[in-house]
Amino acid sequence: MTIESRLSTLDEERMDAEQRRVLDAILSGPRGNLDGPFLAWVHSPALADHAQRLGAFCRYDTRLELRLTELAILFTAAWWQSQAEWQIHEPIAREAGVQEAVIDALREGHEPVFEHDDEALVVRLGQSLYRTRRVDDTLYDEAVAAFGEPAVVELVGVFGYYALVAMTLNVFEVRRGSGPLPFPEPPVS
Repeated sequence: MTIESRLSTLDEERMDAEQRRVLDAILSGPRGNLDGPFLAWVHSPALADHAQRLGAFCRYDTRLELRLTELAILFTAAWWQSQAEWQIHEPIAREAGVQEAVIDALREGHEPVFEHDDEALVVRLGQSLYRTRRVDDTLYDEAVAAFGEPAVVELVGVFGYYALVAMTLNVFEVRRGSGPLPFPEPPVS
């Protein structure tokens, strides 16, 4: 898969030892590639080192079902209109069991109709967090009752980490492949 960005190219001759070390860690980890924000983060090895470990946890090791984690990631990608984040995670979300109608609604900016209450709860939590930067007591209590407190902590971490990913991908105009983009590009002033 071709990845394009506005970043300067990192080639072997210009990479320093720290960049090589982090690159090797990313490529030998569960991802096995520089897809997504890692293309940018390798330019800052210290950030890449910490971010890739947090990302591995948020993606592979939370207490949440993969379906719910991927839904939170897609919600974040849609909120930030992050092209590459959506391109990467849409097929993963579908494979994990997120309904096609939910995926379409998120991409189109509509309120999804959910078949599963836990999915509706994940999106309501994300909406509250992103819109108001807070979660009220009722929603918090509902999330803790449904998922447990540790999983709610991890879900907030997923939202936060993937917001960082979305910002990185948007600023550096990371694009995956040459097909149509999932979101219209907003004008930049």
